Amino acid sequence: MPIERRSIQGLRPLFGRLGFCLCLCLIAVPVLAEPPPRTPDNPKPAEGDVVIDLPNASQLVFRRLAVPGPGFWGDQQRVIQIGDATGGIFEGLQRTQISGSFPNADGTGWEILLAKYELTRGQYIAVMGLERLLAVSADPEDQKIPTLEGRAKRDALMRPLASVSHQDIQDFIRTLNQWLFDPAHPEHAAKLPKYDGVPGFIRLPTEEELEYATRGGQPALEAGTFDDRLPFDAARIDEYAWHLGNAKHQLRPIGLRQPNDLGLYDLIGNAQEMTTGVFRPEIWQGKPGGVAVRGGSVSTPPADLRSSLRAELDVYAWKPDEGRIEERRSYNTGVRLAIGSNVVLTTAQRKALEDEYLAYRNETRRAMPVGRTLDNLVAQASVQLGTVDPIIERLMAENPSLREPLQTVQVYMDRARDRLELAQRESARSLAQDAARNGVNLSVYLSRLERLAATLESARKLAELSTRYQNQVEAVERSIREIETAAREQLQGYRDKIAKLGEYEPDYIAHAFAALGERELPVRERAVMELLAVHVEEFAEQRRADPERWMEEFRARFKDFQDQSH
Repeated sequence: MPIERRSIQGLRPLFGRLGFCLCLCLIAVPVLAEPPPRTPDNPKPAEGDVVIDLPNASQLVFRRLAVPGPGFWGDQQRVIQIGDATGGIFEGLQRTQISGSFPNADGTGWEILLAKYELTRGQYIAVMGLERLLAVSADPEDQKIPTLEGRAKRDALMRPLASVSHQDIQDFIRTLNQWLFDPAHPEHAAKLPKYDGVPGFIRLPTEEELEYATRGGQPALEAGTFDDRLPFDAARIDEYAWHLGNAKHQLRPIGLRQPNDLGLYDLIGNAQEMTTGVFRPEIWQGKPGGVAVRGGSVSTPPADLRSSLRAELDVYAWKPDEGRIEERRSYNTGVRLAIGSNVVLTTAQRKALEDEYLAYRNETRRAMPVGRTLDNLVAQASVQLGTVDPIIERLMAENPSLREPLQTVQVYMDRARDRLELAQRESARSLAQDAARNGVNLSVYLSRLERLAATLESARKLAELSTRYQNQVEAVERSIREIETAAREQLQGYRDKIAKLGEYEPDYIAHAFAALGERELPVRERAVMELLAVHVEEFAEQRRADPERWMEEFRARFKDFQDQSH
């Protein structure tokens, strides 16, 4: 029977991190010393499984994924590269910061809690009831479940939940959370991990969490294999994934293939998995669409499977033959659950986050390309070269006979890296110079507008005495409009150059200003460079432009400005 629904009731020194971690009052789920019992919900039990009880003696099983870095805000260790330069058009390389939802047991790091398997039909029935599944499922095979017995019934219930709508999944998550947090049964939530004493809640994972898990998480980062196209040898794909070649569009019960190194099953293949975010062409930018799904499925050719594979689920699908919209119920789309927690829980905790953010903003974040798309081909190539070094080191260690040719490859890589370094420095210098040119032009236009404003005032006074001066008033007003338009165009160019320059690493920006400052600058250009340096620094810190305020700062700086040298 379905459960009853209820309501849910300059650089500054780092500081505050250790104190923040210690003040969290952590309550963590203990790591199991031995594997839990084998059940249909956990056919491959393993040490470290986190088991959450469901209604009707069912279970959800999660795995902990360690996230690098001890602080809440993170550090350089937490920056990862996702996407695939050789993948599809929606998999462009991006750098982002991966974060955990819960502190680990000893408070020295953070963890993601991700379901070990895809959500099954049996688990859905445990929460929502069989009648609900039969009502919402578009799979004719589900209608046979009441008539099945023995192994046939077990296999049917262990298949990933699919052929239901995105809203059906959200209803399931909401109902499950209501059951977990039923005030009459506090034991339901007893096994949930806690953050600052507050239990987590069930949600869908983010795209970044799924790709991080698929690539192998922190162990893969440390081994230098995180950026590999697949987390296993492509020749062994049948051992790890159900795909078109070995499943022929038919979903298979959970736990039959090999797990990845984190103990997670079917992250690649079987059912493609919904995420918590809307689909955008480049994850962080582009037109918002349906729901982002990950991992490929039993309908994906094996050659197309990869860690970065992503697609769009058209939640509301157009039926051209019928001329109508319907909710999509995809036969090969399911879900993998995660356990989440809120960012801010108490006023005191928020204050700790604010204190730690000051250090993070002034040190780590300024050098961290969080959420930036590597659309600059030079920067993209530079990042790619940086990922090759650990791979070459690993190959030399595993194949001593290849050491000499691999060292030759390394020499060429180093030369290419040097050339790319020079290209980025020159590009940053060029952007700074162009922005300064826009700024100088803007300042000149503002000086002209200041003089024209005085001329207009005089002309209007004369026009009050005689109408023959009206033409002069109109001519001055026309000149003001033209110069205001030109000034706006220069401000737009100034803003655009700063936005591009602000994407570069701090070292490149500093080098650009140092190179431009080596020559003797006219007094006007020197004043512009001072403003430009402030505006670039603001953009790099805050990730946003403020052209209206910048315009006012230019007006104030160049009011009554004289061009003669001092």
